Amino acid sequence: MTDPTDTTGPRSGRVVVIGAGITGLTAAFTLATRHPGIDVTVLEAADRVGGKILTTPFAGRPVDCGADAFLARVPEARDLCAELGLSDVLASPAERSALVWTRGALRRLPAGLVLGVPTDLDALTSSGIVSPAGVERARLDLDVTEWPEGGPPADPDGRGDMSVGELVRGRLGDEVFERLVAPLLSGVNAGDADQLSVAAGAGQLAGAARANPSLITALRAQAKAARDAQADPDAPVFYGLPVGTQTLTDLLLSRLTAAGVPVHLRCPATALVRTAGGWSVTTPLGTIVADRVILATPGPVASRLLAGPAPTVSSHIAELDYASVAMVTLAVRRTALGHPIDASGFLVAKTDHLPTLTACSWASTKWAHLADPDVAILRVSAGRFGDTAALELSDGDLVAALTADLATTMGLTEAPIEARVTRWVDALPQFLPGHLGRVRTWRAELAECAPGVTVAGAAYDGLGLPACIRQGRQAALDAA
Repeated sequence: MTDPTDTTGPRSGRVVVIGAGITGLTAAFTLATRHPGIDVTVLEAADRVGGKILTTPFAGRPVDCGADAFLARVPEARDLCAELGLSDVLASPAERSALVWTRGALRRLPAGLVLGVPTDLDALTSSGIVSPAGVERARLDLDVTEWPEGGPPADPDGRGDMSVGELVRGRLGDEVFERLVAPLLSGVNAGDADQLSVAAGAGQLAGAARANPSLITALRAQAKAARDAQADPDAPVFYGLPVGTQTLTDLLLSRLTAAGVPVHLRCPATALVRTAGGWSVTTPLGTIVADRVILATPGPVASRLLAGPAPTVSSHIAELDYASVAMVTLAVRRTALGHPIDASGFLVAKTDHLPTLTACSWASTKWAHLADPDVAILRVSAGRFGDTAALELSDGDLVAALTADLATTMGLTEAPIEARVTRWVDALPQFLPGHLGRVRTWRAELAECAPGVTVAGAAYDGLGLPACIRQGRQAALDAA
């Protein structure tokens, strides 16, 4: 990947960034601050910037409607926060442990999990999450010394990729996958971990799978290397912003405005046409002529804009599937809860589906700034790929259905005192095996038939703030 501090190469012309989510804002900010000779314009179809990053008041506090944290161990989001002057306000979760609903109870996840894969089998046994037979099946992985036929899977670019289910079921058995790995990874993209690309959706497992025939042995080695390299063994795993993740996108907008970069809201790009010298972008404001274009939009929008200049790439992007989810934020009286909220929240095992609820974050325990002695704030997820029943309910019926599931899992005895429903329709792309290889092919084809056009965002190289910020940085470098 190109060095983001590099200042060589073209430094003039106009770049149009289509999409003002975190990827597009990062791309525009990078261009504006590192390549001030370039004329940057940002177009956003919605009436606000931020995309799926949104914070609104709830129960007297700013509470995120979407992502509320990012990984601390990867640098992109952390570094962007530093560049924006936010390092001193970053917070880490007050509670690191979590639980899973399985076998009729909330059970605490054991120590030593890596993306749900256990590395401490004694802790796994004590947790009660997996049966004794399931633990013994997982233990067999430690005796594996030779690669299965075909050799190690999934190189970093996705060649020889497989699904997470195929990898983990084959190495550690069905129970570990269904009760630990699937609820964690399926919760990230609201999909089916049996269909999720290891390379695109679980890179840490992909690296371990290539390093040793025994997945547990490889993950233990990864953990030891991380401990040896980590100066602070208690360093945070996640960071969040006490006033909400939207602070990040609001600050990016403020910096762009200060740099004189126009950000046009309610201004969708409706056509992208190649010209002799570059590209013309049709908008409600008229046609904008550009030397280069960054498409930082959801896949369907990028597909529509590429239908003319790059029809093959357009058709492939159109084939991406998306999941729709609802994030329902509830304020409940602590006295109405029959289970202590002494963790960051809970997941739901693949074997123990509830009627509506897929995961629950105990936000007022997870974050010290949301703590309240009388009221608990819960962020409850509903909806998964292929199942839109929850999204089809009215707000009132959805809250009632989730309240019933919380009665089952947490012993909730009364209705919430406040509720907020946020619907994210077609929000989470589904990464099937081979995804990264396909994206690599799309970009190569774009370079041939649509030079100067770059695609970036959650649909391509991974979900989460760090992945999208990294893509925004790279898109800026490609366009500079």
